[in-house]
Formats: sequence, C-alpha cells, structure tokens
Amino acid sequence: MRTVIFDLDGTLADTSADLIAAANACFRAMGHGDLLDPACDALTAFHGGRAMLRLGLARVATAEEAVDELLVSDHYPRLLDHYRRDIMVHTRAYPGAIAAVEALKARGFAVGICTNKPADLAEALLAKMGVRQLFGSMIGADTLPVRKPDPAPYVAAVERAGGQVARSMLVGDTETDRRTAAAAGVPVALVTFGPEGAGIARLSPEALLDHFDDLPDLAERLVP
Repeated sequence: MRTVIFDLDGTLADTSADLIAAANACFRAMGHGDLLDPACDALTAFHGGRAMLRLGLARVATAEEAVDELLVSDHYPRLLDHYRRDIMVHTRAYPGAIAAVEALKARGFAVGICTNKPADLAEALLAKMGVRQLFGSMIGADTLPVRKPDPAPYVAAVERAGGQVARSMLVGDTETDRRTAAAAGVPVALVTFGPEGAGIARLSPEALLDHFDDLPDLAERLVP
C-alpha cells in the first residue's frame, strides 16, 4: 500500500500561537512578562518547547550571560502543563489539510503521522481536532528511543499504517523533515505556507506544496 506520512505542527496544523502562549506563561511566572511573539516567533515554536524557552531567556540575558540550561530544564515540564491545558485555543488545521487526507485515503493511500511532539500531546490534539481516526499510525517524539531526523520513527509510522517505506513519502515543513526523508530514502514535500514560506525551497525538497489541494496528485507522482 502506498503511504503518505505527515508531520503535525506547522504541516497539518498551525499550533504556533498555543505553543508560544505556553512559553509566555512560563516567562510570566519568572517575572519577565511575555517574551515571545506569536507571529514573529512561530518558526521557533515549531522547534519545540526548549527552543522557545532558550529564545525568550536569551532576550533578557546580558551580553555576558549564557542561557541558564537548568532554568530551561526546570520550566520545560511546566510549559508542557500549560500547553496541555490550552492545547487548542488558537490551533487550526491548515486550509484543505483534512480534505487532502480524506482524498488520499479515497485513492487507496495509507496515511500516518510522524511528529517530534510528545506522543500524549499529539494524541490529545488530534482527538480535539476530531481527526485521529483518519490516521493509521501516530509516532511521537517519545514513542521510540529516537526521534526525527533519525529515520526509525518514520519507518515505524509507515509500517504501523500498513505501508512499505519504498512506496511512501513525507509531508513536512522544516529541515528536520527534509533530513528525515533523506535518511529514510524517500521523497519529501515541504509546505510553503509555514513560517518560512517560500524560503523553504532552500532545502531542495523533491516537491514544494503551496496548498493541500495539490497533495493527492503530487502523491500520485512521487510515490511509485
């Protein structure tokens, strides 16, 4: 069975505002106020909670100070708690995303998710979006001992969806997804509607995806 595997944050859904809100809640608890901007810092949000904490703390550090990694580690679980409580206040699926998944399934493709989001949070978000049942697999950051760009999570996502790696592709939005696909030996389509926009072309993916309406035909071309 041919298979399309999706990244989650920044690919299927724009989760950046809720992620940044969780980080800002931590900064307020530290006495700093909101240090991140939902629009300007969206790309950092898609690199994870620790990346957001480091960016915010760097903005209040003096030139001679390094970011306190102990503080990052201390507040990371608190960030996840904040995010878990308000996981879908602003989050929405990108236009056409769910219709594209349904169209792929109608054409006989298996579909799954491979994300570097903690698995419990990914499952919670998909459930709240009402789309978990569409996906034959869901591999999170902590499902296996390794995470993307190691190819093992991708391989697991394909196989648990009922497919074969040699007849699969990845849809993502970051360099991590590009490197994952290269490591697995599969084509990748990178979306141009994420924080990097058309600039994601710098990674030379097999395809650029400007709108999810184009994905079913693109998958037909890329997956043997």
